[in-house]
Amino acid sequence: MAHGISRGQRWLLALVCAVAVSTIYAIQPVLAEAGTDLGLSPGAVGWLVAAGQFGYFAGLVLLVPLGDVLNRRRLIGAQLALTAVGTALVAAAPNGAVAVAGLVVSGVFAVVVQVTVGYAAAVSAPDERGRTIGAITSGVVVGILGVRVLAGVLGDAAGWRAVYAVLAVLCAGLAVTVGQRLHPDTRTATTRYTRVLASIGRLVSTDRLFLSRGLIAFFLFASFGTLWSGLALPLGADPWNLDTTRIGLFGLAGLAGALGAARAGRWADSGRAQAITGWSLALLTASWLLIAQTGTALWLLVAGIVLLDFAVQAVHVSSQHLLTTAHPARASSVIGAYMAFYSLGSALGAVTTAWAYHRWGWQASCAAGAAYSLSALVVWALTTRRRPAMRDGLGGRSAEIPGQQAGVVDRGRVDDATGICAL
Repeated sequence: MAHGISRGQRWLLALVCAVAVSTIYAIQPVLAEAGTDLGLSPGAVGWLVAAGQFGYFAGLVLLVPLGDVLNRRRLIGAQLALTAVGTALVAAAPNGAVAVAGLVVSGVFAVVVQVTVGYAAAVSAPDERGRTIGAITSGVVVGILGVRVLAGVLGDAAGWRAVYAVLAVLCAGLAVTVGQRLHPDTRTATTRYTRVLASIGRLVSTDRLFLSRGLIAFFLFASFGTLWSGLALPLGADPWNLDTTRIGLFGLAGLAGALGAARAGRWADSGRAQAITGWSLALLTASWLLIAQTGTALWLLVAGIVLLDFAVQAVHVSSQHLLTTAHPARASSVIGAYMAFYSLGSALGAVTTAWAYHRWGWQASCAAGAAYSLSALVVWALTTRRRPAMRDGLGGRSAEIPGQQAGVVDRGRVDDATGICAL
């Protein structure tokens, strides 16, 4: 099925990811306004944030494996349409219960992001897979960070419901567009849905590459969540006292860093995915030294945000490149399982940053974020062996596999260094 993908299609898939993931995070900048409008108590407002995350986790487990069973192009369109239904329900919600239900629906079907990555990996030529994944997953970060800016500005100008009305229209429009612009999915599914689900359990327990990359993602996004879930706390307090719109503008610094890592896919294509992971995690840990200076100089915070988001995106792209190359026949389910670690890590970061801040202040939140990134670096160091004859740590040693492209797993061959068997 790998017959290449055009630049226009690559940008379309990146836009799909950006819009879909935005439906989960759009509530955060307008949370207070939405809670008041919906009649929720301050203690119950948190459910508006949790609803999307719970739905997303359920979708990762139950829906993403469908990408290895059903026609992916049609599945992407259907999931976008259902995401539009959920966001429209939020925009029109008369009370908190309906809004929570709409956010759950949006979260469940926002996993179209992972199906999209699986589709892109499948249709891309092998030597362009990393670049394609890098461009598309940049859309995810653009959505997560960019929606903070959009929601802050649009919420102030037209109200919080306008944010979800716009997202609903975008999802519906994209659902139509992908059916017209994407390559047909010509696969013939030979695997049952239940077998795909069972294979995920075996993947976690037997595949060392997957487990190590999953643990790295868990700590990586715990660090990421520590920053972005807690940043409004010190910025909204003394000495800065910034409003929602200006706090949202810090997302632009994150965008600059994430987009700066767009070349991570090309680096992974050239066989440097493991090295990229190591130095990016070291950079991520160092970025917290700058972020910790939030109380004294905002330019140091901006520099820290750029470095943090650059490092997170570089590691994220490298991990997905390694996993989709190792498991090309079931890219959707593998990416979905990998992203479950991301979801849990993000939740952990969100919980601990608020707790640490209210107990000990922003310095404690920064210490937690640095501890998470350092933990990811330790996992990488413990699970990475020296492989001088290998280009990216995926296949058997290049000297032992005549005719194999460097970085491509020989079908059915188990790699001594990673314990992976390509399907």
